[in-house]
Amino acid sequence: MADTKPVLLIVEDDEGLQRQLRWAYEDYDVQVAGNRESAIALLRQYEPAVVTLDLGLPPDPDGTSEGFATLEEIQALKPDTKVIIASGHGARESALRAISGGAYDFYQKPVDIDELGLIVARAFQLHAIERENARLAIAAGDEQTVLGGMITAAPEMLKVARTIERVASADVSVMLLGASGTGKELLARGLHDESPRKDKPFVAINCAAIPENLLEAELFGYEKGAFTGAVKTTEGKIELAEGGTLFLDEVGDIPLPLQVKLLRFLQERVVERIGGRRTIPVDVRIVCATHQDLDAMIAGKSFRDDLYYRLAEIVVTIPSLAERPGDATLLARHFLRKYAAEMQSPVTGFAPDGLDAIESWPWPGNVRELENRVKRAAIMADGKLVNAVDLDFDGGEEGAPLNLKAAREIADRKAIRLALSRSENNISQAAKLLGISRPTLYDLLKQYDLSP
Repeated sequence: MADTKPVLLIVEDDEGLQRQLRWAYEDYDVQVAGNRESAIALLRQYEPAVVTLDLGLPPDPDGTSEGFATLEEIQALKPDTKVIIASGHGARESALRAISGGAYDFYQKPVDIDELGLIVARAFQLHAIERENARLAIAAGDEQTVLGGMITAAPEMLKVARTIERVASADVSVMLLGASGTGKELLARGLHDESPRKDKPFVAINCAAIPENLLEAELFGYEKGAFTGAVKTTEGKIELAEGGTLFLDEVGDIPLPLQVKLLRFLQERVVERIGGRRTIPVDVRIVCATHQDLDAMIAGKSFRDDLYYRLAEIVVTIPSLAERPGDATLLARHFLRKYAAEMQSPVTGFAPDGLDAIESWPWPGNVRELENRVKRAAIMADGKLVNAVDLDFDGGEEGAPLNLKAAREIADRKAIRLALSRSENNISQAAKLLGISRPTLYDLLKQYDLSP
């Protein structure tokens, strides 16, 4: 019977609570771990859909460091796993950090078995729905879109979207960290659209694109006559976002003097226009983004740490395109259809060497670079199929992890995703590309929990 039950992994060092939870959740195949090492071993062995995780694990039972390290490992190995955090340590701070780190939900100790049981049941139900939706979408050949209309099939990006969806309803400041071209503004708009402020303005400002001497006026506005050229009173971006969301892109480029004024606004929630003498209350949610290393900037005294903590109540790290296996091909096909239609181009798809180049290129410019190359190819291609020359490169090199067991699993997963993308989800064709039989491919899909 245990083989037919869904697997629930309980990570808890209290032996009495272990026995209580094992008895309470008899409808599941309960696996119990008392520390990080055994938890990760059981995660690899059973690949559970749901994990309950106590933050106070040895060797730090009175703190949270070991629990958060375990959460990070679980998310790296199986980003689709629903992790429910249980802790009595600093509830609000721990909850915010856990959700930011990809946890599904948070529960404060002491544990109420019935209430936690409902959270666990919902987590299993959601995991099953997500898997079925993904399977149906791939079977139908549809593009999978997530928060903000972002196109992806990569678990790494789906985890980011789920995290943002969960924090959207909480009125906290969110910081998006990621390289240029990874879709930070798209995700910020998605967060706004999922929030209670969705019917109010979404106002975006790129702090790196505006000269330093004009940025203050753009943010805070100015009164008529405040300086040469101020011919009329003008509201700043903060005021224009009243009731809604203000997106500060490249927040790391804000100069130090202006950081002080922004911090004052975040503390008091009032603005004072340049040349003005009255304070104006503003209700606005702040979402910011940067590609810079703010920790290093704080250490170098070029970014204020008190401002960082005001802006980064929730921190979400966005993976690069190179860290999202299969998405480059998925996005390339989307962009080709889009620009071929716009430009009335005769191109219909990619030649094999074009796909090889797309799949092997490291994409330092991320999605923006991919879109630009495909747009160029739609114009430059001589035939119906886009090749590597049309894309303005001949391919690239890929690195590999050093751990052999991890490398094998990563390589298998990546090869299967790429084969499915290349074959447009035709199982027979994908198996041929991989040099294996269809039954073997089905076994691998099941083993790695990939959608057929």
